[in-house]
Amino acid sequence: MTTPSSRPLALVTGASSGIGFELAKQFAEHGFDLVVAAEDAELETAAVELRGLGAAVSPVRVDLRKPADVELLWQAVHDSGRTLDAAALNAGVGVGGAFVETDLQAELDLIQLNCASTLHLAKRVAQDMAARGEGRILFTSSIASQAPQPFQAAYGASKSFVQSLALALREELSDRGVSVTALLPGPTDTEFFDRADLTDTKLGATDKKDDPAQVARQGFDGLMKGEASVFAGSLASKAMGRLSAATPGPLATKLHRQMSEPGSADS
Repeated sequence: MTTPSSRPLALVTGASSGIGFELAKQFAEHGFDLVVAAEDAELETAAVELRGLGAAVSPVRVDLRKPADVELLWQAVHDSGRTLDAAALNAGVGVGGAFVETDLQAELDLIQLNCASTLHLAKRVAQDMAARGEGRILFTSSIASQAPQPFQAAYGASKSFVQSLALALREELSDRGVSVTALLPGPTDTEFFDRADLTDTKLGATDKKDDPAQVARQGFDGLMKGEASVFAGSLASKAMGRLSAATPGPLATKLHRQMSEPGSADS
């Protein structure tokens, strides 16, 4: 994207599938051009579909676990010559299983992607928007951020980090013209559960997962309205998120164990 455009520009990470792809579609359908990022080859296929919605799309294939790739992505935004009007920081992964048995490197990679790269990219985006006095940032958090997550210990902790970061930046930037929103989905029908090795849990096996398109639509609407946090998905998922936030920590932790313990899908 090198030619000037009157259309606003949005950045979306984790945009090749799932909630990230659906968020990118929301931006495209509402008149935004896009810089989209993901690690996998499916990003090009996603970019073709997004162009079909009328958006100019610049796909940037990067591994955001690497700080250098975060900078490459930000350079791509800068090189577009365009003002960045909105950013959806959505890239993230999960790791399921007993903490004493899960792979250490997988969890360190999770922390690098979910926490470090999110903070790194948020720093670049927030500095740019604050200097201009306008912009919108959406962080994909999770209802898992609301209570400890047995058998998803690192993932739950990472989403608590993202949620806290989002709300802190919302307050810091409230007088700088920048609006920050946290999106908190419940169990959503994406590749997350397969990749996180959670398919043998009640959480992963349920057939009542939310539609990622619905989650993205609610998240986009919340971002545009300037909401602080958006519990997204079905009415049941929204209620689950709010209940989890209000339930005392020890009880919430025991309840979550019943959903995420390996083998619980058969119990």
